[in-house]
Amino acid sequence: MSTSPKKSTTPGDRKAARRAATERMRQEREQAERSARIRRRAVVGTASAVLLALAAGVAFAVGGSSGSGSGDTAASGPLVVPANTSGADGTVVTYGKADAPHTLEVYEDFRCPFCEQLETTTGPTVQQLADAGSYKIEYHLATFLDQGLGGKGSRTALAAAGAALNEGVDKFKQFHDVLYANQPDERDDAFADVNHLLDLADKVPGLKTDGFVKAVREGTYLPWAGQVNKAFDKSGVTGTPTVRLDGKKLDVFSGGKAVSPEQFTAMVKQVTG
Repeated sequence: MSTSPKKSTTPGDRKAARRAATERMRQEREQAERSARIRRRAVVGTASAVLLALAAGVAFAVGGSSGSGSGDTAASGPLVVPANTSGADGTVVTYGKADAPHTLEVYEDFRCPFCEQLETTTGPTVQQLADAGSYKIEYHLATFLDQGLGGKGSRTALAAAGAALNEGVDKFKQFHDVLYANQPDERDDAFADVNHLLDLADKVPGLKTDGFVKAVREGTYLPWAGQVNKAFDKSGVTGTPTVRLDGKKLDVFSGGKAVSPEQFTAMVKQVTG
């Protein structure tokens, strides 16, 4: 019985085979990288992103939501804008003297643990400088953690803060501080409970008027909270807290920890001269 002779492999054949194998590996690597990018975008704003940021020493929770978060369907009703708002469409809350020579922009989410750390350590100094007229504070608030973590605590808290703002900017600021001082773990949706928010409102003297309680219970400012978050999305800011003084971003975290009041004051003086 005859057999076909075995085909010999030339150096050129082996070289071509290596090139083909290298090309396959390159294509597989590119596909893996594309898949990884898609997965990263899918988890932006989730608890895992927060943990990764913390592990890397990054002092903010990554945002990037689109729309107004998971509370859209629960926030049906007419858009009611609280009194004392500022900015386009009443989506900014301004605290401090209107004629202050400088502006401090603060971007936050009420469920953000890094925001809580900044507010409970350096926050009093941030307010003191505003009270002294060094700058006015513009709060730009977000609800992206509702989308990333599930629930509606960020948006419900923001709507309640809108009810406080309707009572006065000072009431908003005090309630804002109370919320951060009593912030639950970001995976705990405790701020979604309006009764809990009303209990926290007891800590602000004179806040719980009949109008405030009614607005919180009925979700009067939930559509407004959605508008505020949409404005945040359009700002280009991708994480909280972000702090800018006259447009210059301040590095308010170092080594995963909020800067000290003294360090913050020094940064402000460096920018304002």
